[in-house]
Amino acid sequence: MAAGSAALLLSLLGALGLSDPGPLEDVVIERYYIPKVCLREAQMGDFVRYHYNGTFKDGKKFDSSYDRGATVAGVVGVGRLITGMDRGLQGMCVNERRHLIVPPHLGYGSIGVAGLIPPDATLYFDVVMLDIWNKDDKLQITTLAKPEHCNRTVENSDFVRYHYNGTLLDGTPFDSSYSKDSTYDTYVGTGWLIKGMDQGLLGMCAGEKRNIIIPPFLAYGEKGYGTVIPPQASLVFSVLLVDFHNPKDGVSLEHLEVPSSCRRRAVTGDFVRYHYNGTLMDGTLFDSSYSRNQTYNTYIGKGYIIPGMDQGLQGVCIGERRRVVVPPHLAYGENGVGNKIPGSAVLIFDVHIIDFHNPADPVEIETVHRPEGCNVTARDRDFIRYHYNCSLLDGTRLFSSHDYEKPQEVTLGANKVIEGLNSGLLGMCVGERRVLIVPPHLGHGENGARGVPGSAVLRFEVELISLEEGVPEGYLFIWHGDPPENLFEQMDLNKDGQIPADEFSTFIKTQVAEGKGRLMPSSDPEKVIADMFGNQDRNQDGRITAEELKLKSDEDREKVHEEL
Repeated sequence: MAAGSAALLLSLLGALGLSDPGPLEDVVIERYYIPKVCLREAQMGDFVRYHYNGTFKDGKKFDSSYDRGATVAGVVGVGRLITGMDRGLQGMCVNERRHLIVPPHLGYGSIGVAGLIPPDATLYFDVVMLDIWNKDDKLQITTLAKPEHCNRTVENSDFVRYHYNGTLLDGTPFDSSYSKDSTYDTYVGTGWLIKGMDQGLLGMCAGEKRNIIIPPFLAYGEKGYGTVIPPQASLVFSVLLVDFHNPKDGVSLEHLEVPSSCRRRAVTGDFVRYHYNGTLMDGTLFDSSYSRNQTYNTYIGKGYIIPGMDQGLQGVCIGERRRVVVPPHLAYGENGVGNKIPGSAVLIFDVHIIDFHNPADPVEIETVHRPEGCNVTARDRDFIRYHYNCSLLDGTRLFSSHDYEKPQEVTLGANKVIEGLNSGLLGMCVGERRVLIVPPHLGHGENGARGVPGSAVLRFEVELISLEEGVPEGYLFIWHGDPPENLFEQMDLNKDGQIPADEFSTFIKTQVAEGKGRLMPSSDPEKVIADMFGNQDRNQDGRITAEELKLKSDEDREKVHEEL
C-alpha cells in the first residue's frame, strides 16, 4: 500500500482501539511462487519495492499499482503500511509472489476508506516483491571471472572501458552497452559515475568480470532515472572490464625473452625490422605482421610510428621478444582508428626483433681464424675463391657456396658482389675465416633481392680458399717491368706485318710463362686474352696492324691530352 496511506492507517488503528475488536485473525499468506535462489528475505526495517493488485472477496479490484504504472516503495514493519501488509511482506524474497488475505482488523477495520473500502472488509492482495534494501547496506561485489595475470588494478582517476548489462534487482533490464555495440568509457572516482559504480570498479583487473549490486542511495535514489529506473531501485550491473589506463601512464615494458648476448641495443635513429601481434587488453587481435608474412620495418624515435612504440622499441636487442603496453594517449587517442582499434584503447604489442641497423653502420668484421705467417692478403682487383654461408640475423639460412661444386669466384672491386661483402673480404689471408655483419645499405638495400627481405642485415661466414694477384682497374694484362722495345715486331712471329689471334695468344702466354707479365686473374685466361685481342683489333678484321697496336698506358695519355 502506498506510503501516503500511513496517516489514515494510524488514525484508523487509534479509533479501533476504543471498541471491542472481536475475535483476532492473523493475515493468511500463500507463497505461490518462490524463486530457487533467495539471497535475502525482507525483514523489519528493510526498504521494499513491490507491485500488487488489491481485490475484495468477490474479486472486485479496489486498487492496483500496475494501474498507476508505478511500484510501491516503503519500509516494512515500522507502521507505515497496514498491519496485514506489514506482516505479509516480511520474509519475502525478490521475485517471490504471494497471495495475502488481510482480515479487517489488520486492514482498515470497521471504518474502511470512504468511497474505496467499505467497513469490515477483508482484503485480498496479490504481491510480487521487486526490491529489498536497507539503509545500512553496502555495495555487494561478486567476482565471476578473473584473469590469471593481473599487473595492475583500477584506481581512482583511472580511465576505464567496460561492457555492462544493467538490470533491476528483479532482473528487469534497463540498459546494456552490448546493445550499443560500444563500451562505456569514463573516469573512475571523479564523479562521472553513480557512487556505487565508482566504488564497484575499484580493484578490477582488465578482463575481470563482476556482478555489482548497488543500493538506491548509491545509485539514483528516490528520484530514479527517466522511465527505466524507478525511484528507490537497487541496481545490478554485470561488468566486463575491457581495459583501463591513467592519463599519467607511460609505456609499460615486459621483457619476455632477452638473448644472452646483446652486442648493441637499439637507439633513436636505428632502423628496426620486427614481427608483432597487436591486441587490445581483452585479447582481441587487431593486427599482426605474421599474417602478412612480412616484418614491419621502420626507424625508431623519429615519429614514423605511434609515440608508444617509438619509446617501447628503445633499447631492444636483436632476437629479443618484448611486450609493449601503450596507453591511448601514446597510441591512437580517444578517436581510435578504423573499425579495429576503438577510441581510448590500450594497445598491447608482442614484438620479436629480427634485426636493426643504423644508416651509418659499417661492416662488422670478426676474425674467427687467421693462419700464422700470413704475409699476403686480398686487395682490390685480386681474384679470389671463397666459401660462404649467408643467413639473416635470426638464423634464417639464405645461401651457401657449399651447395655448389666449387667455391665462389670473384674479382674484388669489380662490383660483382655487394659492397659489404667485398669490403669484408679485403685483407684476408688464404685459409682465414671471418664472420661479417653487413647492414642493408651495404647489402641489398630496402628492396632486398631474390630470397633476401628488404632492409635485411646479413650475416656471412666466409673462408678464403685461394688468391691471385690482380691488375689495376681497366687493365687485362700488365708488365712486371718495361714492355719490350719494338713490341709489334716481337708479336709478329712470322714477320708478315700483321698479328692474327693465334700469334697474339702465343706471345701473351709466353710472357706470362716467363714471368714478364700477368693477366687479369680469371677462371678463363683464354677469354681474357681474347678480350685483349678484341681491344687491339680496332677494325675487327681479325688481325692487328702496327697502327692498331697500342699499350693502354699510351691510350690513357692520349685521352688525357684530348681532354686537355
